[in-house]
Amino acid sequence: MKVTIFGKGNMGQAIGANFEKAGNDVNYLTSEGTATSLSELVILAVPYPALDTIAQQYKQELKGKVVVDITNPLNFETWNELVVPADSSAAEELQNKLPDSIVLKAFNTNFAATLQSGTIGENTTTVLVAGNDEGKELFIEALNDSDLNVLDAGQLNRARELEATGFLQMTLAASEQIGWTGGFSVTK
Repeated sequence: MKVTIFGKGNMGQAIGANFEKAGNDVNYLTSEGTATSLSELVILAVPYPALDTIAQQYKQELKGKVVVDITNPLNFETWNELVVPADSSAAEELQNKLPDSIVLKAFNTNFAATLQSGTIGENTTTVLVAGNDEGKELFIEALNDSDLNVLDAGQLNRARELEATGFLQMTLAASEQIGWTGGFSVTK
């Protein structure tokens, strides 16, 4: 499968490496370039404020695509709140801006280091994904041969809990209570 990743920072590269390990063809799009065509699966490995610009600029190109939002929409000035309404999420806002795309929420509860290593402590890194079933099936299939566990976290409105969990994990790491190489893990 072909995968397009917006952003080539730590998260974009760690995510891309897992898709490549699973046998997918990954191409990166950075702020210096523009895309003429996008893959069936598109990962937005960008900061939350960039979602608006991407949705506006690429609305037509993203039509019919599975679009994965990895952002945690927190207030980086205070580190004390999410900047989306409590009854919504960044992913739900993005779905409203891209009504002809299938938006998923994933990777926001993972740190780049745990995506690179494939482990959190002694546990396998688990990626939680929320969204439309058809989109989740494609996403999960694309990561089948990676070192990651992928679990279905429910419909897109579950992105609210994923974003709150990602926010909590980031604040724990920023306050040095856990490392950026750690985080929450899921065991079966």
